[in-house]
Amino acid sequence: MCMFISFAGWMTANFDGKSFALCGRGIPSVRRNIIVPFVPLLREMGFTCTEKITANLMDITLGDVTNRLYFFGGNNAGSAGWIQGMTLAGVLFDEVALMPRDFVEQAIARCSLEGAKVWFNCNPEHPAHWFHREWVLDPGAKNALYLHFTMEDNPSLSEAVKARYRSMYSGVFYRRFVAGEWCAAEGLVYPMFSREQHVLSGLPGDCKRYAVSCDYGTVNPSAFGLWGCSGGVWTRLREYYWDSRLQGQQRTDEEHYRALEALAGGLPLDFVVCDPSAASFMECVRRHGRYIVVPAKNDVLAGIRQVADALLAGRLRFHESCGDCIREFGLYCWEEDCGRDSPRKENDHAMDDVRYCVATAMANHGEDGFYAGSVERT
Repeated sequence: MCMFISFAGWMTANFDGKSFALCGRGIPSVRRNIIVPFVPLLREMGFTCTEKITANLMDITLGDVTNRLYFFGGNNAGSAGWIQGMTLAGVLFDEVALMPRDFVEQAIARCSLEGAKVWFNCNPEHPAHWFHREWVLDPGAKNALYLHFTMEDNPSLSEAVKARYRSMYSGVFYRRFVAGEWCAAEGLVYPMFSREQHVLSGLPGDCKRYAVSCDYGTVNPSAFGLWGCSGGVWTRLREYYWDSRLQGQQRTDEEHYRALEALAGGLPLDFVVCDPSAASFMECVRRHGRYIVVPAKNDVLAGIRQVADALLAGRLRFHESCGDCIREFGLYCWEEDCGRDSPRKENDHAMDDVRYCVATAMANHGEDGFYAGSVERT
């Protein structure tokens, strides 16, 4: 809030009739995180804000001074092309550590007017992240002012809310999002997983919703999980795990589909969520016409954080019969010394299907959510 209001005040005090850029991970996130909550505050301060939604821009006026603010989403390397060729007096990057370097550097290069400035904010990431190395560790070399905050510095959060956030995170996510540290992930990916807290010997008897998550493999193992939701808690009721190397035999799409039907056992599934690279298997499921099948959202780090949050909040449980999934929780580790956050690509097949389920079933509706509906056909 302080950054956006300061940015608006700075550009109004120093420029008239110039262009600026407001950059986020995506244009919907720019509107959700900045425009919707903070433009009303500008209007209370006497600014006139006129947004042109289809053009992704907004004119900001105070008195007889008007400047134009363009919205950009930096979600992949190709995003740099959208901002190339512009002449800007300033850029604000919201969550810059989530944006590709090419996009950020292209936007900075567009700030060619005298007195132009660039503004950044972000949560910490891996200490080898380019933004940390080049801007945070040596701000003087960039003639930059660096301000570091932790969650405790947020005046809008009550002590009860702070306590809830502290309990929601552990490990690397706690150190980054609560303590504000640029730190490397290490050790187990899910150190908060506990057999005593998360493994059940009995099954919930009042599930209102059911789903199946699939991590599909040919040479690598295939892991499917049947989930039931009761009282906001998703329980892995049973699983199918086929390791062709161990079994000495590969299975076809049709054989895996029959295993899916056996796993579901006639229960009404909301959806089957699959590894997005398993195009042939998803087509096989669709061809049978029995289940709604959707490709999983495969943002690995975001999905891992969602699973960790669900484990800490007690919204994820596992029946003791799901032995392969429980085994992988104790083996799933971060890669060491690779310069980025990356889970080791072994003992990860059930972990992937768990992540697919959480990212789909527990995601909020909106830009990052999923919704499916169906009608009975006669």
